[in-house]
Amino acid sequence: MSLAPTDTPIHSNPDMPMLEWTHRLSRLGTRFFTPLQPTPLAAPAWAARNEDLRIQLGWPSAVFDENHLQAFAGNALLVGSLPLATVYSGHQFGQWAGQLGDGRAIWLGEAQSAQGPQEIQLKGAGRTPYSRGGDGRAVLRSSIREYLCSEAMHGLGIPTTRALCLVASPEPVRRETLESAAVVTRIAPSFLRFGHFEHFSAQGDVDSLRTLADHAILHHLPECQERAALWQGNVYAALLDVVQERTALMLAQWQAVGFCHGVMNTDNMSLLGLTIDYGPFQFMDGFDPGHICNHSDYQGRYAYGRQPNVAYWNLYCLAQALGPLIDDHDLTLQVLEGYKTLFPRCLGDAMRAKLGLVGDLAPESEREADWSLVEDVMQLMSAEKVDFTLFWRQLSQAVVAQSTTSTLTDAGWSGVTDMVLDRPRLLAWLARYTERTGQSSFAAMGQQMLRTNPKFVLRNHLAETAIRQAKLGDFSEIEVLHNLLKSPFDEHSGMQAYADLPPDWAGQLEISCSS
Repeated sequence: MSLAPTDTPIHSNPDMPMLEWTHRLSRLGTRFFTPLQPTPLAAPAWAARNEDLRIQLGWPSAVFDENHLQAFAGNALLVGSLPLATVYSGHQFGQWAGQLGDGRAIWLGEAQSAQGPQEIQLKGAGRTPYSRGGDGRAVLRSSIREYLCSEAMHGLGIPTTRALCLVASPEPVRRETLESAAVVTRIAPSFLRFGHFEHFSAQGDVDSLRTLADHAILHHLPECQERAALWQGNVYAALLDVVQERTALMLAQWQAVGFCHGVMNTDNMSLLGLTIDYGPFQFMDGFDPGHICNHSDYQGRYAYGRQPNVAYWNLYCLAQALGPLIDDHDLTLQVLEGYKTLFPRCLGDAMRAKLGLVGDLAPESEREADWSLVEDVMQLMSAEKVDFTLFWRQLSQAVVAQSTTSTLTDAGWSGVTDMVLDRPRLLAWLARYTERTGQSSFAAMGQQMLRTNPKFVLRNHLAETAIRQAKLGDFSEIEVLHNLLKSPFDEHSGMQAYADLPPDWAGQLEISCSS
């Protein structure tokens, strides 16, 4: 079979548009993007179609027919789409990198849906003016990881971009080795990043900066208008405030599930507080605050324990970019101070929920005592590299199993106590914990914990297994994992192996920025 694709994309179903387009971003003008066509992909085949997301969006089933396969491969154009690549700049690993932009993502447009207007991107659809010498392609390996993880994060209730479908191709792509190409279709209310604002601020183009900020406020963050009253009527200060609030909530949720992003550059930070750009991510196995999931992160800048501070650093960069609009340095710093208060509170609430301790109205003294419980058990987990996901799930199940007459030596606690070597230390902690909670509330509390502490996360070895099978032409494991990860708190009878400790070979897996 020839691998030569069609030279130019053609329209898909020219007389039958599937979607109702709005294209609000494209109205801003070509200062913000470059119109272009996707690069056709050889011999595309469906690797995954997210029917759940399609139904949630209210889009017709014909979106996933064989004709539209060509559109999602970049070989045809969805009728009404206006493909383009946006320009942005940013800081990478703490250093100003200058102009970046959509190097391998092509924006097809914004379509109406049951969940409001949604932007559609093809990731891996070929070169753009911002590819910086790259081929603009994505490999099957990284595309599977993004498809699965974006849906896993959604299943966990963490704000994220979504993945509509995944197309595979035998077309060769060179990374560390020769791999095959793929295109993942991403969905989000907006793909605006901190770097979009940094770009125009760095150029001194205040008019474009204001146009972009006004667009974001009008179409995506209208709550800024009301919140401006808290900041002397300054709507751009309110914009920064809303973004820092969303970012704090997202980071707290990341930390609470042991998620490591791996490359938190400012151009990988969503203005809407969505998890975006799944590259060298990882859900931790053994708990280690210093864990570095990105093999390319030689200095450990994006280690798990540093993520909250990096988010603040990135917000500071966004604040500098918005400076010409806010036009009040002291006010800007006042807004940023909010993160220092809000993030610890969000994280405290998330971790208290993992212990079954809920209630936003808890007094500060109670919150501080609960945080002491959290810190102490996390220190124990860190000392022994206890499996993060499994520990919290086992604790949840142990709480469910208790009765008002149980003791810490009962078999019901063994799933927790067997996970550590320092048993006396854990028993002492459990004694404090059970005293705090009161055994009479165990049944309801345990059920709440089971809805907070997932049984399934996308561990590296699970993704790797799906990748290895997909390279052999078998995409079935992608669907198996998707079905588990879209409801990660359920038991899923017969699937226990997917929740067990990782195999020994998992420790040898390395992920980098090419992942």
